[in-house]
Amino acid sequence: MFGPITIPFGARLLFNTVKLKAGVTIDDVESALAEMCSVVKETYGGERGGFIAGQVFRFAGFLSAEGSLGGGAGAAADHDLVIATYWKSFEQHERSHADRVFKEKFAALAEHCTATREFGYELLWQGAYEGQGST
Repeated sequence: MFGPITIPFGARLLFNTVKLKAGVTIDDVESALAEMCSVVKETYGGERGGFIAGQVFRFAGFLSAEGSLGGGAGAAADHDLVIATYWKSFEQHERSHADRVFKEKFAALAEHCTATREFGYELLWQGAYEGQGST
């Protein structure tokens, strides 16, 4: 459940930003989020639906002064969580998310949200640090 993931070249990234309602915390949505992610992994994984891997992040309040342009200090994120999922195709993603099983789990999370937006990206580059002494 918390192991490393491998993303094959050619994967599609679906980047979902989640804005929680005022007063809602990660503890309030943890169960709904876990159930939704589990359903995606178990129901739509691999050849069954094109799901490759996923990650969930909570915004930590950090804004990089070195890596940001045009916002700078005082800028705020418009979301609290990010759900990053990797798929073989956008079409497979859309089929899974149109499915009743997924919609039920997503609805449970959505009750705690004011907005979610899901953006699709094509992978152009990937690389990893290979460590000291590698060739």
